[in-house]
Amino acid sequence: MSFEIILKELVDSVPQAIGAILVDWEGEAVMEYCHCDPYDIRFIAAHNGIILARLKETQSSAQIGEVEDVVVTSSKGHLLIGCIDKDYSLVMNVERTTPVALALYPFRRAVSELKKEI
Repeated sequence: MSFEIILKELVDSVPQAIGAILVDWEGEAVMEYCHCDPYDIRFIAAHNGIILARLKETQSSAQIGEVEDVVVTSSKGHLLIGCIDKDYSLVMNVERTTPVALALYPFRRAVSELKKEI
């Protein structure tokens, strides 16, 4: 299955999803699917590397295991970040009114599918 199909299915399956983007270790977009200006989702995704790096530092010092995914909730929405491997991650932006639990299952399924493709 192609990256584009995986991202489209993810975004279309989550109510009020804004978009999802596959990024590399530098925060560069590999592929995105969104209901917004692509620049907006790329801008958000470019900063996910900072979040993941900080979490991985914490994880290694606390010996809690590898970080798989993280949810950041703001007043306007939820940002889901999932590790595909050491070089790639998936970022999804969802409206605040969407329950996180409703987005996590399809998000994790998409991460699993992307792991098979990369």
